[in-house]
Amino acid sequence: MTDIFFNVKKHSDHQKFLKGMELLYFGYRDFISWPDDVLQTYGFGRAHHRILHFVGRNPGLKVAELLKLLNITKQSLSRVLSTLVEKGHVRQDIGTIDRRQRLLHLTEQGQNLLDKITEHQKEHMLKAFEKAGEQSVEGFWKVLSALIADENRTEILDRVNKDMGE
Repeated sequence: MTDIFFNVKKHSDHQKFLKGMELLYFGYRDFISWPDDVLQTYGFGRAHHRILHFVGRNPGLKVAELLKLLNITKQSLSRVLSTLVEKGHVRQDIGTIDRRQRLLHLTEQGQNLLDKITEHQKEHMLKAFEKAGEQSVEGFWKVLSALIADENRTEILDRVNKDMGE
């Protein structure tokens, strides 16, 4: 493996940007390739994966909250969510306090699919974390956190840290 871990201080801002951008792109490409292949066998794509992930991580998530999290239009969400509901992967319950609300839950089938598509990703990420070391993982998390827009960083980080003991 080529050693890309160099002295950051000796590189220009532009070089740092290019290396960061390209590593983020290639890392994400390889991280998402396994789920893409599995999802394709179901006729699903990355949007379906994101919904499965966030609904699985937040049972009872309101449709409005999911829209805000994913930062997509109602029309985009409706198309993808409808497919997941029709195929039995997501269940929509009516809110108990406000009957206009739709609360989202994964079905057993949806949880099984999510487990299947994240199994390889978990292994891939944990191997990378082990290889990089704890200090690098914390640095990676700090960089990713800093990339989140200021106006919703706190809300997103609160959600990400939910159930993490922090």
